[in-house]
Amino acid sequence: MTQDLLIERRGAALWLSLNRPEKRNALSGPMIQAISEQLRQAQAGNEVRVIVLTASGDKAFCSGADLGAGSGSFQFDYAQPHLAYADLLRQAWHGTVPLVARVNGHCMAGGMGLLALCDMAVAADDASFGLPEVKVGVFPAQVLALLQRLIAPRHVAEMCLTGEPISAARAAEIGLINHVVPRAELDAKTEWLISRLADKSPTAIRRGKAMMSAAADMPFDARMSFLEGQITMVALTEDAKEGRAAFVEKRPPKFSGR
Repeated sequence: MTQDLLIERRGAALWLSLNRPEKRNALSGPMIQAISEQLRQAQAGNEVRVIVLTASGDKAFCSGADLGAGSGSFQFDYAQPHLAYADLLRQAWHGTVPLVARVNGHCMAGGMGLLALCDMAVAADDASFGLPEVKVGVFPAQVLALLQRLIAPRHVAEMCLTGEPISAARAAEIGLINHVVPRAELDAKTEWLISRLADKSPTAIRRGKAMMSAAADMPFDARMSFLEGQITMVALTEDAKEGRAAFVEKRPPKFSGR
């Protein structure tokens, strides 16, 4: 496994840390491949209840593509129909394990895609967020697929067309992140959020995330028909039966993930 990504299990949480601090945690091919593999493995079982995506150091979460000389950025194999980074975004969109971004520093360009592929995000109050691609003659094309679902069109347009960064406070204001905390409280707030995911039914969350993804583009009537069918299926699971029994018996549920 590449050293560009640090992997750690902390109880029910899988921590993935981008590990190129000397490059402001810029994306590399091995890093993208490693993240994809860890997401795949986590989906395959019930042990991982939440995945945390963060980075080494305290200056940058991810600066996007490595623009350094010899990095190979923006050199594509036109014989391939898909790009590895785009496939990672697709994989996360269809994933069923919750992802939490722990934004420990500046989040720029392709880093915004990593942020957007997560279901929730906690950020240090001195972090900044931006899509500066227009400043180097390109455009944040791939991340649009997620950002246009996450924040309002005028906010997307301002960030994409001006290339100017915004503060963590502003990012929270427009719905890009959930929580902003002083840097000293970043770990505690992340653990707080993890704890509120890890003790819930993994079956309900897994099926719920699949529902949200599938229903997102459906017309209203089709969405309602799909979702009313889904609730009857969820009610048949062992976790649903255990949850109802625990409620009646006034005890904490013991979810099996089935």
